[in-house]
Amino acid sequence: MRDFSDLSEREILALAIANEEEDGRIYLDIAEGLREEYPGSARVFTEMASEEGDHRRRLLDLYREKFGEHIPLVRRQDVRGFIHHKPVWQMQPLNLKAVRMLAESMEEETQHFYRKAAIRSTDVSIRKLLGDLADAEVEHERRADGLRVENLPGNVVAAEDAAAHRSFVLRYIQPGLAGLMDGSVSTLAPVFATAFASNSTWETFLVGMAASIGAGISMGFAEALSDNGSLTGRGAPWIRGLICGLMTTAGGVGHTLPFLIPSFWTATVVAVAVVVVELAAISWIRWKYMDTPPVSAALQVAFGGALVFATGVLIGSG
Repeated sequence: MRDFSDLSEREILALAIANEEEDGRIYLDIAEGLREEYPGSARVFTEMASEEGDHRRRLLDLYREKFGEHIPLVRRQDVRGFIHHKPVWQMQPLNLKAVRMLAESMEEETQHFYRKAAIRSTDVSIRKLLGDLADAEVEHERRADGLRVENLPGNVVAAEDAAAHRSFVLRYIQPGLAGLMDGSVSTLAPVFATAFASNSTWETFLVGMAASIGAGISMGFAEALSDNGSLTGRGAPWIRGLICGLMTTAGGVGHTLPFLIPSFWTATVVAVAVVVVELAAISWIRWKYMDTPPVSAALQVAFGGALVFATGVLIGSG
């Protein structure tokens, strides 16, 4: 990689052209990714790509006038100081808030680049164009705000934000919550039945780990195979399965780890305390993301957990 200070004016113009081309493609990729679910935001990014195309044409005209037809390949990843942006195709499915923040950071970075390049330029016409483009980027930000107002009136923004929230809940919160509930509640019976039947912390730990990992694998496959997400909008099945499986395992491992403590009653008391924390976390997630009233969420989860816990203790004591 080279330092920006080492670039010639020809290379700076070549870099500016490459940046505008890349930014335009990024905005078009974002627009295409948003078009089905968020058509208003897709229109904003399409018009922003058009603005980048105009900047590119102005740079090309000046480059041709100063240096001829051949443009050396100078890219931002070849120059120190530029931010590395993750390709849009690696961000699928697109998060509305994330792509809006990406666009803001790109505009700010481009404006800073043009200001710095204009200061270094000794050619009057090049310096003028770079300064004009820096001002244009500021205007572009204002124009982007105007496009958002034009294409995204309050009701559209609210609808798109609500759709993004629903998508997040369906793709991440719901499978994670299902896994956490299953892992935290279903493993209570085998863990505490083993504890009270054997009075051995090590045996209890082994049973708990086996139950947790087994439940995680089972729930992960069940979630991944439940649907492919094409009709329900729940996203990639393997991502949902992975989230569900990991959260199921975590829910069981949480109250299993205390049985690494050699003292049986100490381990049991700590495990019970962990169970209370797990059930409280489940209740909070249901209230926060699933619109369940807090008291109702707490009572439902506590009642179910208490039943399974009591089942394990009774069977183990018998």
